[in-house]
Amino acid sequence: MSRTLPWDWYDGEIPANVVLEAGSYLESTFSFSKFQSRRPCGLTMREGSSAYGGTVFDAGPAATVEIGRFALLNSVRLICDAAIEIGDYALLSWNVVLMDTYREPLDPEERRRYREAIAAGRSPAVSAPAIPIRIGPNVWIGFDSCILPGVSIGEGSIVGARSVVTSSVPPHTIVAGNPARVIRALEGAHAAP
Repeated sequence: MSRTLPWDWYDGEIPANVVLEAGSYLESTFSFSKFQSRRPCGLTMREGSSAYGGTVFDAGPAATVEIGRFALLNSVRLICDAAIEIGDYALLSWNVVLMDTYREPLDPEERRRYREAIAAGRSPAVSAPAIPIRIGPNVWIGFDSCILPGVSIGEGSIVGARSVVTSSVPPHTIVAGNPARVIRALEGAHAAP
């Protein structure tokens, strides 16, 4: 069975290990141009979730991505080698990058060996660690922000535009900057329905 999108400008298919629940929307199969997950369920888009305008799921062989109910991704890049979870009703603005890995080792000597192996067409003997990312429900991430490996963003929080989030964010908090810092707590915050 073909898994194409009738409105798609890109000549691609939805991979077999991608689950699109009822009411979810995917603008283009271009989103899977970098998708390599070999997990039985590499990506799940829950009810009413949507991925618009150039969103790319750059998922490695062991990656799993879960997008919560009614979450909206607008031209977002997910670089995932472990796991990325996006909660219900989350809003990720354009050009947001979520990366659970740097894809290359941090140690300079290991990075040199890694680069040499790639240049020679060999599989590298070393790899970069991947640490899962969790975006809680009702989170809003402003445009051009970057969420780095191991970060969790608590329910109802807001990340200001062009922020680089290097550490976890408590629930109902506004953070902004590079590196992102707490601006203030949100008053009167309440849980999602």
